[in-house]
Amino acid sequence: MYIWEQPDWPRLTWQDGSIAAPLAAVRHDQGRLIGRMEALGFKLREEAVLQTLTQDVVKTSEIEGEQLDATQVRSSLARRLGIDIGALPPTDRNVEGIVEVMLDATRNYQAALTAERLFGWHAALFPTGRSGMTKIIVGDWRDDSTGPMQVVSGPYGREKVHYSAPPAPRVAAEMEAFLAWFNAPLTTDPVVKAALAHFWFVTIHPFEDGNGRIARAIADLALARSEGSSQRFYSMSAQIRTERNAYYDQLERTQKGATDVTSWILWFLDCLGRAIHGADGVLAAVVAKGQFWERAAALALNERQIKVLNRLLDGFEGKMTSSKWAVIAKCSQDTANRDIAALLDLGLLRKGDGGGRSTHYELVL
Repeated sequence: MYIWEQPDWPRLTWQDGSIAAPLAAVRHDQGRLIGRMEALGFKLREEAVLQTLTQDVVKTSEIEGEQLDATQVRSSLARRLGIDIGALPPTDRNVEGIVEVMLDATRNYQAALTAERLFGWHAALFPTGRSGMTKIIVGDWRDDSTGPMQVVSGPYGREKVHYSAPPAPRVAAEMEAFLAWFNAPLTTDPVVKAALAHFWFVTIHPFEDGNGRIARAIADLALARSEGSSQRFYSMSAQIRTERNAYYDQLERTQKGATDVTSWILWFLDCLGRAIHGADGVLAAVVAKGQFWERAAALALNERQIKVLNRLLDGFEGKMTSSKWAVIAKCSQDTANRDIAALLDLGLLRKGDGGGRSTHYELVL
């Protein structure tokens, strides 16, 4: 029996005594992180938000097996947030869609969550009306015309059903109850409400596709309410991506149990705590970037050098070679070599270990 088949669904319960200590710890860590970020100053705080949101968008899509170009995501976010990061590359429709959803969830966190708002999010995720090659219902609840909504894995003919969602005729009423609860005045801690909202929505699974991404956007909205701020300094989606198997295992176990969801709330709080602690890496990177540009401010750098240095500071994957430099800067190999040589002389770059074809360059931080 699935949880939605229980006679007392959707009256979810939990053991307050079991969650009290981890909840208090997470709330303490939330406040401590926000305090540290507020002390950064406007420009560095702006950069921290941009890095966090970029990570959030990329990782929430990655959980569903969709790989987005992080540079495009950063570009789309910067344009919408009014942050100057230099030349902005064009972005794909699928990137723009998920960016729109995440920004609406976090910047408009005080607005009511309605069916129409969710339909708008869903339409933004699937602008072509298709999931991959498959045509789906977009901007409306599923109708199960292609069969029951199930979460499955395994090869064709040997699939394993992990979960079966409520049948389509129940979805409208289920979502009406969910939205009424979500928009009602708080009767529990808002972080606990974020955990419950994530679980409740993904259990209903109201759309043909995109349910996981929208569930995580709803959780982000609830977490923004818990902090009273639209600025995001940690990424729950990035942490869930790291713990993806445990995430799905915990969902499956809870969905096959009774309406006491203490175990899910505990897992959510632990994961959130690790996400908040993971923001130390973002903080360190932002501070290092700020200090780097303070050193470089008085130096006469050209646009190509600034562009590639920023790519390196933003976490360039792989090793930066002169040929990669030429591609990114859209210049000749000779020009790339001159740009690099100048930065070596200025002490902003150094040669990495290895020579010959393995010659690459690293930032001096």
